[in-house]
Amino acid sequence: MSFNFGTVPGSCPVFSTPVLHVEKPSSITFATNLLGADGRPDSGKVCKGNVINAPGGVAGAEQWKSKMESPWREVAWTEDRRETLMESISSYKPGCEALSEARVLLLGPVGAGKSSFISSVQSAFTGRFTNRAMVGSSSASFTKKLQLFNIRGRSPEQPTALVLCDVMGLGDGEKTGLTLHDTLAIIKGHAPEGHKFSPEQPVRSETVGYVKKPSLKDKVHCVVFVVDASKVSSYTKGLGTTFQQLREHISDLGVHQVALLTHVDQVCQETARDITQVYNSQIVQQTMTNAGALLGMSTSYIVPVKNYSSELDVAQNTDILLLSAVDHILQYVDLHFQDCAATYPKLSL
Repeated sequence: MSFNFGTVPGSCPVFSTPVLHVEKPSSITFATNLLGADGRPDSGKVCKGNVINAPGGVAGAEQWKSKMESPWREVAWTEDRRETLMESISSYKPGCEALSEARVLLLGPVGAGKSSFISSVQSAFTGRFTNRAMVGSSSASFTKKLQLFNIRGRSPEQPTALVLCDVMGLGDGEKTGLTLHDTLAIIKGHAPEGHKFSPEQPVRSETVGYVKKPSLKDKVHCVVFVVDASKVSSYTKGLGTTFQQLREHISDLGVHQVALLTHVDQVCQETARDITQVYNSQIVQQTMTNAGALLGMSTSYIVPVKNYSSELDVAQNTDILLLSAVDHILQYVDLHFQDCAATYPKLSL
């Protein structure tokens, strides 16, 4: 299947990525020469005799490469910051009087962490780990249906205005995973909640529950691509093509897109030990650059997260990273509502 793309209207402005000018000891410069394109030690370049200037040998080379003297993004890792984010998200109201909820669609390959992100965000509010969205462990997509999750506040009686939409994983083409056709049907508001997707049975007007004339509340107000940091360099070329096609068509619909880089603790040992080091990690920064290339997206739209997985209790700094990601998403939701107001003046903002 091929598609003809024109100029993409309504695309977000591209912001430049911060550049740090930091002097490094010669030992660090030497260590970086031993690293591959993914920012990790290349076994083909490393041998016992050429890591003498890298403290700790190969492991030391990775550690020195990873740690930067100054963070490339500033974050306040404090309880006050977590409380501020929770309050901001809890009190959020869509920038359109006609709506009570903002609908956000998560898209990504199988195992990228879409369902885990939903559960992790809910866990941050409840103060304990909650499996809100069921998560699988196989190579096949566990999620088959379109599921809508209204994120609750600190109690079930305090729902937020944020609805996260979970759906089956993307594939390498139209024969596996969620298809381009069905993805656009979701975004346009035609696909009913609970619809079970199948490449052999695309969403059509004859589909049970099909929404023929969707209103703004039925449509998706922001799309979030979810990619696994530990797999960015191994994703297939076909998946990259799928991302590019989706981005083109979604932009044509005037819907803003951002991205989550999950599992950042799996690509950097320093970040795994201390999540507050995520923006001091050059490995994470390089992985984000690679993710941007895969998605065809500026890194200013991409934020790193660490989902809860085996934990039973939540942690302040992990919560801050998760809630910061939600805050980032809501900024682009509001941009969509502003665009809609410009297109449809009768909408009240």
